[in-house]
Amino acid sequence: MINFPKTPIYRLSNQQIANTKFETAKELVNWMGAMQAQDYQMAKWAIGLRLPHATDQLIESAFNRGEILRTHLMRPTWHFVSADDIHWILELTAPQIKSQTKARQKELELTNDKLPSLYTILEKALTEEEFMTRDEISEILQQNGISMNSSRSYHLMLQAELDGLICSGIVKGKEQTHALLDRRVPNHKSITKEEALAELGKRYFSSHGPATIPDFAWWSGLSLSMAKRVVEINKPSLSSELSDGNTYWFATDQSASLIQESVFLLPAFDEYLISYRNRSAVITDENHQRAISFNGVFRPVIVTNGLISGLWKRTVKKDKILLETSLFREHESKELMKIKQAVESFGMFLKKEIVFKTT
Repeated sequence: MINFPKTPIYRLSNQQIANTKFETAKELVNWMGAMQAQDYQMAKWAIGLRLPHATDQLIESAFNRGEILRTHLMRPTWHFVSADDIHWILELTAPQIKSQTKARQKELELTNDKLPSLYTILEKALTEEEFMTRDEISEILQQNGISMNSSRSYHLMLQAELDGLICSGIVKGKEQTHALLDRRVPNHKSITKEEALAELGKRYFSSHGPATIPDFAWWSGLSLSMAKRVVEINKPSLSSELSDGNTYWFATDQSASLIQESVFLLPAFDEYLISYRNRSAVITDENHQRAISFNGVFRPVIVTNGLISGLWKRTVKKDKILLETSLFREHESKELMKIKQAVESFGMFLKKEIVFKTT
C-alpha cells in the first residue's frame, strides 16, 4: 500500500465524502470536474452522498433542468459534468477519445464523410422534438433509409456527443433522452487549450488529491506528457509529497481533519476508487480483486475510516430496497453501527424502506 498515511483522509475530505462544503449538485460536480456516470442510478447516489440532505429526486431535478449533464468525456465513458464546463472539457478531451474509437467508427461506416448527413437528420429531429430517446432517434434514421442496429446507434450518439452536437436531455419515464447541446447550454465561453489544461488540473488535484501524474492522466484520458504539463502549469498552487518513489500532488491550501469511525456506502464506479491508476492507498491487492472484476466492473463498496472494507448491493422491490453487505474483515460493533447508519442514509436518499442484511 502507499506509505502516505493521510492519503485516505485527504481524499475523503477533498472529494466531499466527509465534511462537504457544497449545497447543490451543480456546485459539487463543478468542484469534482467530472464524475463517472455510466450507471445513472448509482451516479446520482455518488452526488447525493456528497451533499447534505440530498435525495434522488433532488439530483434528478437538477439533471432535468440541465444544471448537470451526462455525456462522454475524458475516458470513453459517460460522465456527469456541470453545464458551465461541458464545452471546454469536450474541446480538450474529445480528440483523445476520437483517436481511441476511430477504428470502430470506421467498421460501422461512421466516418467523417458520412457523419454530416447523419447529423443533419439528427439535428432536425431534435429541433422538432427537444428530447428523444436513442430508440426514437434510430427509428427516424431508419425511416430515412439509414441502417441502425444497436451498436451503430450507440456509436453514432457517442460521436455526436464528442462533436458537441448532442448531450443528455431529461429523463422520460425511466429512459434517458438526448438533446441538442447548444439548445441545452445556449451560452458558453471558449477558453484556450492552455487555460483548459490548467483548469482541469486544478479541479482534479483540488478535488481528488493527493494523486500522481499517472493518476491524472488515467482520470482525464490525456497523454502522460500533457498530464506532466498540467502539473507544471499548476505548480505554484500545488504541494507534493514523495512516497514509495512516487510524487503525490495536492492543493496547497487543502486541509483535512481526522474523521473518527467514518463509514460510507459508495456506489459502483465511484470517483473515490475509479479515478486513480494506483488505488493501493485505500484497498489491498486481495480486496482489489473482489471490488473490481477482471473486466473492469467497479462494484459498490463500503469505506470504513477511508479504507475499502466490504461490498454492498441493492435489490429494488416495488416499495422497498433489499440491501445486503459482504464484509472483507470482522468489524467492531461500533463500525457495524456506522454501517447501519450509512444504510439508513441511503434509504433516506431514495425515500424508500430498506431491508438490511449483512454477512
